[in-house]
Amino acid sequence: MSLREKIETDYKNALKSKDKNKISTYRLILSGIKDLDINNRSGPDKKETDENDIKKLLKKMIKQRSESIDVYKKSNRNDLLEIERGEVNVLSEYLPKQLGEEETRKLCSEIIERTGASSIKDMGKVMGELKKNHSDDIDFSKAGSILKEILNK
Repeated sequence: MSLREKIETDYKNALKSKDKNKISTYRLILSGIKDLDINNRSGPDKKETDENDIKKLLKKMIKQRSESIDVYKKSNRNDLLEIERGEVNVLSEYLPKQLGEEETRKLCSEIIERTGASSIKDMGKVMGELKKNHSDDIDFSKAGSILKEILNK
């Protein structure tokens, strides 16, 4: 079952169970996928929307929600905070499990050692390696801050 089919099936199940929060999140996802379809069909490089396009969309949506969560925390808006967290949980179900802080730190250290990176100027080289080999299972904002910390020593 493709990622798109899984999302559509889960949407139908949420409709049956009348889970309002999940229904709205699935509608947002499906709307984003339709936008991708339209952009991919109408652009100069006509192509079908594939799994990677959908994963990128989901990551983008999670990033937006994470930024909103930070704003709501600072503003003490717990009602909105919980809605955003629920959406992040639904969106995360369709992506591979992200590495935690400790695993990300270990991976960054290994790649720094392997590439011979010694200063913050080499950060691009290390990020390139991470993207090439671990694009699905790493949070790059977390990796970026870890790399800055390690390379600035």
